[in-house]
Amino acid sequence: MRDAVRLAAVQATPAFLDLDATVTKTVSLIEEAADSGAQVIAFGETWIPGYPLWMFLTPSFDRGRSKRAFARLQANSVEVPSPATDRLCAAARRARAFVVVGMNERDARYSGGTLFNAQMFISPDGEIVGVRRKLMPTNAERTIWGRGDGSDLQVHTTNVGRIGASICWEHWMPLTRFAMHAKGEQIHVAAWPMMPETHHLASRHYAFEGRCFVICVGTYLRLSDVPDDFELKSALADSVRVAADDPELLAGGSGVIAPDGSWLAGPVAGCEQIVYGDADLALIAGEQQFFDAAGHYNRPDIFSLSVDNRPRDPISWSTDDAAKDAHTSPG
Repeated sequence: MRDAVRLAAVQATPAFLDLDATVTKTVSLIEEAADSGAQVIAFGETWIPGYPLWMFLTPSFDRGRSKRAFARLQANSVEVPSPATDRLCAAARRARAFVVVGMNERDARYSGGTLFNAQMFISPDGEIVGVRRKLMPTNAERTIWGRGDGSDLQVHTTNVGRIGASICWEHWMPLTRFAMHAKGEQIHVAAWPMMPETHHLASRHYAFEGRCFVICVGTYLRLSDVPDDFELKSALADSVRVAADDPELLAGGSGVIAPDGSWLAGPVAGCEQIVYGDADLALIAGEQQFFDAAGHYNRPDIFSLSVDNRPRDPISWSTDDAAKDAHTSPG
């Protein structure tokens, strides 16, 4: 197999709402995947410190409990850079692997109050080469996360191919998909909390449309994995429709998809498991003969897409240096 790249979808259970413990588990899982030859290692949506699925429940609008739950999530979210990211970078460097980690991100440059649904890209040299934020949080997710901007449409050139990523329902945003396809992805990380059939459909369609390999990855979480002192655990228990001693809150469903939309490995649900797929990048060219969304199958004479990829900071400060100097001059 020419140009084979071993891809790993890490379907696991975080130490729910515990930053340090989840980072420790992440380091261990990176090591495990690397020991099996993985060169690209991907984790699911907001893997660190877990997907805040309580936001879809009516009790999430209970001001007391929901405020305490959000504060707990905020306190255990990831700042970039930080000691937590230093540990992840060191693990990627030891593994000599390209790592894509989903996380709740807290941006301490500003108020620190807003969280983002983010993915961090770490090179095999242990360098953070990018952080992207979900462009449009879905439905009740807007009570938890802010929005990304055009700078988040990232595709990274690496020694194993061109790697990009999207989060959850971004895979149903046609203009976002087109912009990413135009950047020439070869390997795409599709991060989800879990993957029912509709999420598999979106991931397989992305692979077919983009003519790329897709690591489709989510989380496995049972009710027992939620700390007993979590403010909304009883509401989570009431939301589970399947009667079981230890019901699943997130069932996983991870796998690796080939550029023709077929499953290369998996999907696997109902357990913690790292799913591996060996991607022959040479297969991409053959698929592009028939369809290249941003190339010969595009009609730029009819359609056009303009993308503003400038980062949008929430505030900019303008300083009149002369006035400042005059104000601070003695006398």
